[in-house]
Amino acid sequence: MFFDSFSGVGRVVVVGILAYGALILLLRCSGNRTLSKMNAFDFIVTVALGSTLATILLSDKVALVEGVAAFIVLIGLQYVVTWLSVRSSRISGLVKGQPVLLYYEGQWLDDQMRRARVVRAEILAAAREQGVSSFDDVLAVVLETDGTCAVVKASDAKPTALANVSDLATML
Repeated sequence: MFFDSFSGVGRVVVVGILAYGALILLLRCSGNRTLSKMNAFDFIVTVALGSTLATILLSDKVALVEGVAAFIVLIGLQYVVTWLSVRSSRISGLVKGQPVLLYYEGQWLDDQMRRARVVRAEILAAAREQGVSSFDDVLAVVLETDGTCAVVKASDAKPTALANVSDLATML
């Protein structure tokens, strides 16, 4: 239960080093987007890569080549889906969420906050993290597709950064 053999430990070490190296190489070849925290799809791929690495390391029933093939499939699918989503708004809409307006020009948008399962305390924390000391300086707060809150500071300029926020049209 605590120890089977030195050959099992040796296999984990050797396969672990090789699988880790293969994963790093494949991730470097696939570009920065593969492990970005852009949306739920990216998160799923990241978790699947971690699970695959763990399986390669701990299961002697999975050969290193099979595990590397699984890495290639996951990273390849990630590449294809992101390539398609950049070129097709329909695919992009399926893969990515929409940013949600939570606060706009002094109004807390309670319905959107409730649907997004965000409370005011989380928005206030996001504002503090971004150096905002007063909501008098805030034009809008947007829940981004990666789950972070973006605080848009008020200014005299037209808020072009809010162009893709669907709830904004109803506010204007």
